Amino acid sequence: MKMQSRRKTRLDKLEKTLDEGRALHLRDAASMLGVSEMTVRRDIASSDKRFSFLGGHIVISGEQPSGKGYFLHRENATNVQAKKASCQKAIDLIQPGDVVFLDCGTTLPYIAESLGDRGPLTVICYSVNIAEIVCKQPNLKVILLGGEYHPSSASFASEEALEMLSNLGINKAFLSAGGLHAQHGLSCSNFHEVRIKQMAMSRAVTNILVMDSSKIGKVKAAPFAPSNAIDFLATDDDITTEQRSLLMDANVELVP
Repeated sequence: MKMQSRRKTRLDKLEKTLDEGRALHLRDAASMLGVSEMTVRRDIASSDKRFSFLGGHIVISGEQPSGKGYFLHRENATNVQAKKASCQKAIDLIQPGDVVFLDCGTTLPYIAESLGDRGPLTVICYSVNIAEIVCKQPNLKVILLGGEYHPSSASFASEEALEMLSNLGINKAFLSAGGLHAQHGLSCSNFHEVRIKQMAMSRAVTNILVMDSSKIGKVKAAPFAPSNAIDFLATDDDITTEQRSLLMDANVELVP
């Protein structure tokens, strides 16, 4: 019973630390808790999937509602069919041998799930939910950009990630956004994503925005590109006449 009590105390402390917006390397977690790395691994193995390992780091699992990162998990349940339809159109643009950048968010995992059948591919990503999918698939070489962990979008960001991205060639960048507006361009909710999106777009031969039609005409707090910076928009077919007019004004070409 004492052992279980100590383990619970350690897990609660670990969760509190991660819930403040951090991702901990295994060795740092062991040091913080005053135990060995093996003990931390055993604790996590018995934690009923409260935590996940990603690139040697510990993060709160997307399956758990306790962390701030669970916002992403809740958002994943909205407009599901429209997101899937948008991604299905985008997937058809991928060719074997492509170097693909996958942005963060709750839409692009539907592309990630199908990449193994499109390989061989190189996939560049920077979010937990995308990495967990692509790392388990065949025919994919995965490049994960690291840095400080941001629970709001379960993604990483750092100067080192930007430098690494600046040295990579990208055939197709698949981008997410919270809004597409004719005058105000593309925008998202998280400022830490802006420079990564911009760098990926600058390195890509083709930029494809993937978003459900409910976001057309919306504006979010963090603008990252003008609307004419994208080559194609992959979205669902439930576009209103007003939205189609907006896309024409923004010179945005739809993926058929």
